[in-house]
Amino acid sequence: MSGALLGEVLALAMFVGVFSALMAGFPVAFTLGGVAIAFAFLGSLLGVFDWPLMASIASRVIDAMVSDTLVAIPLFVFMGVVLERSRIAEDLLITMGQSFGRLPGGLGYSVVIVGALLAASTGIVGAVVVTMGLISLPAMMRAKYDPALASGIITASGTLAQLIPPSTVLILVGNFLQGANSQVQSAKGNYSAPPVTVVDLFAGAMIPGLVLIGLYLLWIAFIAWREPGRCPPIDMSDEEHRTLKKRIFKVMLPPLALIIAVLGSILGGLATATESASIGAVGAVMLAAAHRQISYPMLRDACRSTLAISTMIFVILIGATIFSLVFRGLGGEKVAEDMLSAIPGGAAGATLAVLLLMFVLGFFIDTFEIIFIVVPIFAPVLLKLGVEPLWLGVMMGIVLQTSYLTPPFGFAIFYLQGVARDLPIKTIYRGVLPFIFLQCVLAGLVWAFPALATWLPKKVL
Repeated sequence: MSGALLGEVLALAMFVGVFSALMAGFPVAFTLGGVAIAFAFLGSLLGVFDWPLMASIASRVIDAMVSDTLVAIPLFVFMGVVLERSRIAEDLLITMGQSFGRLPGGLGYSVVIVGALLAASTGIVGAVVVTMGLISLPAMMRAKYDPALASGIITASGTLAQLIPPSTVLILVGNFLQGANSQVQSAKGNYSAPPVTVVDLFAGAMIPGLVLIGLYLLWIAFIAWREPGRCPPIDMSDEEHRTLKKRIFKVMLPPLALIIAVLGSILGGLATATESASIGAVGAVMLAAAHRQISYPMLRDACRSTLAISTMIFVILIGATIFSLVFRGLGGEKVAEDMLSAIPGGAAGATLAVLLLMFVLGFFIDTFEIIFIVVPIFAPVLLKLGVEPLWLGVMMGIVLQTSYLTPPFGFAIFYLQGVARDLPIKTIYRGVLPFIFLQCVLAGLVWAFPALATWLPKKVL
């Protein structure tokens, strides 16, 4: 066996090693780095890997740590954690639920709308699902909602945080795409090509996110029309009805102001993603103070949660950096390019294959794991084949969103069960299936009409 072929075999074996270790329960960050180092050592012994390449790991890790784009992650996480610990979500849900309360499915509409508002305010699925589960699930059960429908609405609304900006998923995908696009354009000698930024991706995801919200609302309306007993209206006193408009204005204004401050500054070209994240973090603290929910213990817990979540993301990033380096050193990039080039249908066929791979992986591993394993390896190949980078990033974001809902390891399912232990896991599985289908419908629409992802960035940026 030639050295090049042996290296390619080892590169493919790396994937087998990673997935075997993940299925065995090993932490993803240490799995990625550990498997990569083991195969680098083996490849060096066999003469198919240049060990001095490992010396570049330190500089790559430092580049990731000082990246202006990635600095936005802990800031957005902090913003989401602070909002989670305030009463803003609870006030929003109660008031919005009453505004739709006399309609069949009204509480479901309010959960989707509040979920979208929280998604645009936090960007964190866990925070939104847990908050919505604690607040809305008891209310929906009291209103005699079908448990499967209620759990599906809550988990699906929570996953909007991964498509509607600001989103940690879009930040990470955008960071990888930006580097891959620069690499591909430089190889072509095109040094004047406009960069693909996280801000572009935020703008590109706005319309698909709104379309998905519409699909969710249409599904609830269909259920309310065909089977109103599954989502009956809720009762509201005359006094609550009389003061409803005033209360809607009062509870809607603060989160809308925060959303406008964060997204408006990005889409208006007034701030980068990192700068808008700092605006959001300060704004979240101000809103918590306005609701008289701010205290030293609350801020301390918020900072600790932010540290834990951000550290998890960055440690996985370090492991993925090592994995990507060793994979390329063994000739894995050529393997990926040859595999995708051999798929019928050219660039479209290759793109569909990668998106299907990401969708299938979502049944078994976490969203961040998929990003760090798949995007750095396959995105450069797809860009070389001529795939539009902005459209590709939005499509990846849509497919990655499904990984939070797909059984058996959809994290949104586990978040909800963590706060609703009496709800059988099979009931939640049954509830999420229609919403997974709706997300696939959205992916089909963006595939058929790419302008859904590319039109807005050209207009506002």
